[in-house]
Parts: sequence; structure tokens; C-alpha cells
Amino acid sequence: MDMAEKTFTFAIGAGSQLSGHLEPPEGTPRGWAIFAHCFTCGKDSRAAVYISRALSRAGIGVLRFDFAGTGIGGGTGEPVNFASDVEDLRAAAKAMAAAGMSPSLLVGHSLGGTAAIVAAADLPDIAAVATIGAPADLQHILRLFGPNDLDTIASEGEASVEIAGRPFLIRRGFLEAVEGIDVEKSIASLRRPVLVMHSPLDQVVGIDHASRIFVASRHPKSFISLDNADHLLTDVSDANYAAAMVAAWASRFLPPLTTDLPQVEVAEGVVATETLEGTFQLKVRSGEHTLFADEPATVGGLGTGLSPYELVSAGLAACTVMTMRLYANRKGFPLERASTTVQHEKVPDMMPPDRFTRTIALDGPLSDDQRARILAIADRCPVDLTLVRGSDVQTEFSSTNQAADPTRLA
Repeated sequence: MDMAEKTFTFAIGAGSQLSGHLEPPEGTPRGWAIFAHCFTCGKDSRAAVYISRALSRAGIGVLRFDFAGTGIGGGTGEPVNFASDVEDLRAAAKAMAAAGMSPSLLVGHSLGGTAAIVAAADLPDIAAVATIGAPADLQHILRLFGPNDLDTIASEGEASVEIAGRPFLIRRGFLEAVEGIDVEKSIASLRRPVLVMHSPLDQVVGIDHASRIFVASRHPKSFISLDNADHLLTDVSDANYAAAMVAAWASRFLPPLTTDLPQVEVAEGVVATETLEGTFQLKVRSGEHTLFADEPATVGGLGTGLSPYELVSAGLAACTVMTMRLYANRKGFPLERASTTVQHEKVPDMMPPDRFTRTIALDGPLSDDQRARILAIADRCPVDLTLVRGSDVQTEFSSTNQAADPTRLA
């Protein structure tokens, strides 16, 4: 595994290997998951990426990889085999467990959801399974083939079938597996929490498949409608919604979040009051400390202080450095000086859209292992976890005229 590159390579049958993308959990790992892509998709589909990142923000690390034989990367690749998809998931789970990242959640999109259900039966550590637009039987796939394709496979043993503009090598064994696997029976025997997500307007896998999966599942089970979404979740808002729902649902079946590192000292309240100089200038006060907040002149401010998002970024940067310093001192690491640069931006296609990019510099004769451990603890600073996990903000109205109190501007 290469955490810097976020790649994870594992062995599958016949000595082959698959390499997937590992989305590490933000903050202390709460659990690990595997995402199984749809029949015509891959590990980098919109659904795979968005859901993996949403789970990551919730403290759940995710491995997503391309099934062997999907033809991704050009050509027809190895023959498509549903049984091998299931075995790929099992091999990935085994390899993750060996690496200390035992998965407890499987998430599958379309046929990947069906594969996740079948694979989970032989993975006792899987605590829950979530499906998105999954078919309740494999015969559904045959509708994607042309009549001539089926005849060719029957007579010649294999055929290159074009689906969604890409060729797939289909052999007679695939059709035999379609007839031999009872998906609903697998669901009934799963006895694990199941989340079924499906759009009633899905034109590829009808909503009746969701009903069959839900009815066959044992409690606890949940259904969430994806409303107007298409099968591939090509609309950003639909992908974001599905991602948020999976992350929220999965949290019920994973260990509870715990406080990673306590605050060194409980912070005092902060008062921000207009100075009436310029449009935005504020005097910000907490205890004996004061500073100015403002907006740049380009947007009508005086540029005399940090903007609100710069203040948030400053809190993250300061908390990061303090956390690293406490850890380095406790461990006796020769950290001479640490600094952190934080930049904030809005990412239109991401939910939530706020991204804080943190760049850390560490000075001193640190070993590679010491640097890695200090960087890892940076993701666990209290402000980082607050931003990642979200907060409750309540608003009250003051009965006193505090803004007119001249002592607050002294």
C-alpha cells in the first residue's frame, strides 16, 4: 500500500493483482468500506468518487477498484464474469484486513450492489451493505445484449458485446452464472443491515428490483428514494445526495465517534462588533485579546484584517500546529519548528462545497517515520474534526444593547 499515492494493490485468483484507489478516512478511522462499481462504470465513476469521499469525511476509509475483466483502459480485457467480481470483493476484503483495515461496510452501484450482497455472505466482518440501483436478479443483464450476441455466445462460446459504447468479452459461463445465482435467496440469508437506494425513474434497472431486494432483506433494512436521479447518478446533486445518505446510514452500524484529542483549554466566547469604519470592519474580542476582521478593498472593505473564512482557516492552521507540537514533545521527536498554510475554496461539484487545503512544513532532524506520525496526528486536531464532522449552531437574541456598549470597542 502507498498512502502517499493512495493506491492499494492486492492479489486475486491465478496470481493476478488488482490496484485500487484508497480514500483514507479524515480524522480517526471509524471503519473501512469497499465500493463496487456498476457494470459499465469503473472506480472513477461519479457515484464511486462522491460516495467514497463522503464516507471519508465521515471517518470511513474506502477502497474502490476496477473489477478484473471490465475492459477499462482499452480493449475487451478479460472475460466478464459475475462470479469473479464477487471473488474480487472477497479478495479485497481479505487483503484490507491483513493490512489492518478490515472493512465493515460494502457499498455497491447497480451490478456492483448485487455483487456486494453475494460477497457479504462469506465476509463475517461486514456489518452492513448498501446498494444503489441494484438489480434483484442477474437475468436483468441479458436485456443489455442484442439477440445476435446471445446466439453467438451460445454457438461459439463467447462474443464481444458492446454495452454503453464499450466492448465486453462475454463467455458462455457468464450466461450460466446468470441462470445459477439466486440473488434474492442470498439477500434473505445475509442477516445484515441493508440499505436499498433506487430512483423510481431509473430506466436501466426498474424500481421493482428495489422492492424485491427490500422485501427479501431481513430487518434492520432501509429504503431511500433517489427521486429524479438517473441510473448512473450523472447529475452532481443526485450523486451528492446519495453520498450523504450512505454516510449517514452507515454511521449507525459502526463504532461511535470518540474525542481524539481534547482541547488544551476551553475557549472563551468571542465578540465581533462593528467599528463603523468602512462597510465591514469589525473589532473581534475574546478575553484580553483583540484583533480586526475585515474584507478586502476589492469587495468594499478596508483590508484591515482577516476575512471570516481566513479566520476559520487561521483556527485550523493554529490548531494543527499546536496539536503537532504537543504530540512531538510527548514523543520526544526533534521537531524544531512547525508551520501550516491553509487555503479555503468553494468547489462547485462537491458536497459540502468547502475545501480547506492544508500544507504543513516541519523543520528538524526528523526521521521519515517521525514525519509520517506527526502528519497523521495533524488530521486529528480538534478544529479539523469539527470542520469535517460538522457542528450545531444556535442563535439567540440578546435583550441588552451590547453593540452600543463603548467598553466593547475600547
